[in-house]
Parts: sequence; C-alpha cells; structure tokens
Amino acid sequence: MRCLIKNAITYTNGAFTRLDLLIEGNLISRISQDIPADSSCLIYDFSNKFVFPGFADVHVHLREPGFSYKETIRTGTLAAATGGYTVLCSMPNLDPVPDSAANLEVQLEKIRSDAVVDVYPYGAITVGESGLKLSDMEGMAEKVIGFSDDGKGVQQGKVMKEAMKRARALNKLIAAHCEDETLLKGGCVHQGEYAEIHSLKGIVSESEWRQVKRDLELVRESGCAYHVCHVSAKETVELIRLAKAEGLDVSCETAPHYLLLHDMLLSDEGRFKMNPPIRSHEDMLALIEGICDGTVDMIATDHAPHSAEEKSGGLKDSLNGITGLECAFSVLYTGLVKTGMVSLESLIDKISLSPKKRFGLPAESGIIEGGRADLTIWDLDAKYTIDSREFQSMGKSTPFDGYRVYGKCLLTMAGGRMVWKNERAIEDLQQRNCE
Repeated sequence: MRCLIKNAITYTNGAFTRLDLLIEGNLISRISQDIPADSSCLIYDFSNKFVFPGFADVHVHLREPGFSYKETIRTGTLAAATGGYTVLCSMPNLDPVPDSAANLEVQLEKIRSDAVVDVYPYGAITVGESGLKLSDMEGMAEKVIGFSDDGKGVQQGKVMKEAMKRARALNKLIAAHCEDETLLKGGCVHQGEYAEIHSLKGIVSESEWRQVKRDLELVRESGCAYHVCHVSAKETVELIRLAKAEGLDVSCETAPHYLLLHDMLLSDEGRFKMNPPIRSHEDMLALIEGICDGTVDMIATDHAPHSAEEKSGGLKDSLNGITGLECAFSVLYTGLVKTGMVSLESLIDKISLSPKKRFGLPAESGIIEGGRADLTIWDLDAKYTIDSREFQSMGKSTPFDGYRVYGKCLLTMAGGRMVWKNERAIEDLQQRNCE
C-alpha cells in the first residue's frame, strides 16, 4: 500500500513540524514538505492535525487465554488501536500462566491469529505466579519481553534475587508488581481522609515502597535491569529518584489515574477500584513532579478489564482493575498538557518513545525517514465526553467515564497497516479541506 499523509503537524526528531509523509509498505519512505501525489497513492489531507509516533503500553491485561469473558486479544488490541497504541506488552496472570514454553505458546498462538497491533508477552517470574519456584525463564526468554508476576508481589527476597540473577544472564528485564502482603489490610483505598470518612480499610503506601526498597538492594547485588510497575506513592518516586542518581539500571511507570485523580475524588463505585489504589493529592503531585524531572520514565494504562458483574460491588467488593487504552491520551492531554503542567513533547515521550527504548520495542526512534510506519493521527481540537459504552474493549469500567476531554484519534497505523480509522471524522475532514 502507498499512502500519502499531507500537511500534518508531525512529531519527528523531537519537534513538531508541518510535513508530508509517504508510506510505502510497512515503512515511511519519505518525510518532506509538499511531496507530490500520484494516482497510486491513497491521499489524506490532515491539515492542522497531529501525527505522533504510535503509542506503546508496557502494562496491559488482555485476559486471553483463560478469561475471555473479560476481554480477548482481539477486543483488547482493537481498543489499543482506537486509542493510538501500536504496541502492547501483555501481563501473565492468565490460564495457563505463561511459566513455561508450552504454556506461553498457548498465548502466542492467539496473538498471532487475533492481534491487530503488536503484542509482546511477559513470562511469569514464578510457576503459577505463586512466588515460590522460579519459572522456566530460559525456555521462554527468546519469546518474551521480560518477566513479571504482575498482580502479586514476589514475597520472598531470595526468590526475587535468584530471578534477577537469571534475568540478567538472559538479558531480560524484571517488571515488578511491588506489594508487601504483610502490610495489607484487606482494604481498597488509600488509608487517608476518604477511608476515614467512609469507614473503609486502606492499602497503605508502605506496602508498595517497602518492597521497592528491598528490590533496589537486590538490583545492587545482581545488576539486573529492573522496572517498577504502576507506581502510586510519593515514597516510591523518591526511592527511584535516588536509585537513578546512584546509577542503578532502574525504570518505572505510573498510570493516568494516579496522575489525574486523588482519593478525595473517589466515589463508592467499582470503576474507582484498582491495585495499587488511587492515593492522596500529595502522592498525585509527587508523581507529576516525577514525570517532569524524568524520575518517572513512562505512563502505562494497566488496562485490566473485568465483567460488569465483577465491577458492581463498589469500592469494597469489586475486583481490582479498570480499562484505559481508549481514553488514556485524551485524559492525559486534557489534564496535563492543556493545563500547562506537562508539555505535549514530554507526554509523547512518556507514552511512546521512552517505553519503546526501555523495552526495545518496534519504531523506538519514532517517526523517521526509512523507519517503520507506526503512527497515530489526532485532532487535538475535538472535544467530547468519554462514554465507556462506546469502547471497543469488553471492559467498560473507567474512572474517567463522563469526563469532557480534548483529543480524538482519527487513524492508527501499525507497520503500515491501518488498524484503526475514524471513517466519519476523516470523511468530514476531507470534505472540509476540499471546500
């Protein structure tokens, strides 16, 4: 396929410039101003619209195999494409758990047949994510992006230390869900003012940062590449800031809901239930500061769909997890960029370039001539209300339902394939351009 994208404001080489892009096959063959069109090209005039490198989410739950009533690889990757994502890293809390080459192959087969964007699975750190016996890391290493027991923290330091040593030998990264189970209160929200008002037990932030502190010591001993999942607490941000200053091979992610919400904005609804929980306003500000000073490397959605019934128990009885792929950019652009807290360039780095570089994902150099055609096109002036009933994802539970946001995805291209196209919006745009 030959496709010519004209007059778009394109993010390339660290800056926004009005350019044309010629796509041939799976590559961007030319980037320039005023590229001449010919009859063999599919032509789109995207005047005053923005072209970004395709987004990358290193923390999603696609639920298949094992839990296809919550989500499938097909619906999850369609949701990703709709939100501008061209590459995902899928977490291993599945059935069967990918703790061996044979179990991993069950997932890989579904990815090959059903995924509409690139999906790179994690292998489990331990057998069955039990935290006890290490998985067949060597047997899976060539086919996984890294190792994680996401959903559970590895409780025994000696198990995590051995996992780090083996991961380093395999040149793979450990992505850790950090949670000290001895500190869990069986609760659901930050143990602060909201919890006190509503008589709810809380998950204290120490349950996160204490295990991060333990793991950083193990990183010092093992030399392992280490990534902290879904950072939510100010203490964790500071620990990672100090570890980076020390020169440890450490990175971390946070999620849109931790950057834009705090516990006094909660309602007693399942769409606000996740682990780690939404914490205090002070924690939220510390995370934004971490984004701005580079301590927090990337933003991942932790897209974790559940059935409507599983999310119907309010904060106390709903399962942990929300959906996020389809509204992540819009809420971040509206809440951080439009308010002047974060630049658009920084946001694109956090949701595209930085995760790709850290995890060695496709198109890590972004939009460049001769590079892979992974890109997404947005109308940043489009204003709309988030309505989860319109999601491609089977999971409809998001704390951002009903939010008025800016930014509508018009088109997403992964490896030169159009994996999402907002037909109506593009048709209206092309018609206006011809008038």
